[in-house]
Amino acid sequence: MKITSVDTIVVDFYRTNLVIVRVSTDEGITGLGEATLEGKERAVQGAIAELAEAVTGLDPTRISGTIHELARDWYWRGGPVIMTALSSLEMALWDITARDLGVPVSRLFGGSTRDRVRAYANGWFSGAATPEDYAAAAARTVATGFRGLKWDPFENYDLVINSRQLDRVLAQIDAVRSAVGPDVELFIEGHGRFDVHHAIKVAREIAQFDPVWFEEPCPPDNLDALVDVRRASPVPIAAGERWFGRQAFVPALARQAVDFVQPDVTHAGGLAELAFISTLAATSYVGFAPHNPSGPLSTAATLQLGATLPNFRYLEIMATDVPWRPDITDERLILTADGDLLVPAGVGLGVELDLDEIARHPFTPHPMRLFDDAVYDIRPHDERSFFNLGADE
Repeated sequence: MKITSVDTIVVDFYRTNLVIVRVSTDEGITGLGEATLEGKERAVQGAIAELAEAVTGLDPTRISGTIHELARDWYWRGGPVIMTALSSLEMALWDITARDLGVPVSRLFGGSTRDRVRAYANGWFSGAATPEDYAAAAARTVATGFRGLKWDPFENYDLVINSRQLDRVLAQIDAVRSAVGPDVELFIEGHGRFDVHHAIKVAREIAQFDPVWFEEPCPPDNLDALVDVRRASPVPIAAGERWFGRQAFVPALARQAVDFVQPDVTHAGGLAELAFISTLAATSYVGFAPHNPSGPLSTAATLQLGATLPNFRYLEIMATDVPWRPDITDERLILTADGDLLVPAGVGLGVELDLDEIARHPFTPHPMRLFDDAVYDIRPHDERSFFNLGADE
């Protein structure tokens, strides 16, 4: 079998644009990957076009050697654009290989250890502004079956937070905790907002609400800062969505900077690299909880890893999304009444595209809104869920 072409398909997704990678072969087997990057979609398309020239004519089942050589031969190492391009290609090659064998991708990583993974919801708060709004949205989301909620309550704060602002944050978290009770897990997202002093101050204040973690409390490019925060924080620390490959995770684990690692299969190197990072984390008894506020292919790949990696703790998933998400692929996820997502049992990654529907939602520029908009993640009001909720099986 030989690779005959590699192309990209871009879909407007409001908060960003999905970038889907399609690898075709001379035997008619097609593999899919996801190269969605938070912005810079056209840059990653260019990087994938360069990879396409390098891999056309190669055996798509020779995954490890091909990815190693591509990474070696690119003069620049790491970074979001290069690593996202490599990750998406690697994902598509696993899809092809598993399809060729007629098995799920998880079979190629040692087989299943479970048929479901614990999920927590992102995006459930869309449109909320007041603590009462957040409480109502949280209650609605828990009623659908979710037993975990994540959100960033810090508006557009940049490195510092004053007492009045912190009181507003605490009122919002308190309202959510009161609405859902003590048994629902809360995950507080920091988006790298704070310096060390203010991150520690926030961590000490939010501890009263017993969150599972405080995620990315300080910017991702200073490991010393994260180590200082983790040592002083009464709340477990999660980080890693903006780290690339094992080279970033090894020093973080060695210095005990985190309680949970959050590599993204779309950015950190692909499925094999995430499996390797999970093994590194396991040696330090650190939980593995991949970043995944993404599209159908990223979710499918992460679920395949969730099926097989013993220390896989949590799966991030959007509770709702753009109304056309259920239409662009055949993705149909099942959330159990206990708040778990069932791992699909299809061949490969188990996702097929609807190209006609995709064509109805072309590329649309979307600026990132982390620091210039206090409410940065509001989607259209006709958004809807893209999976079955509250199912027992």
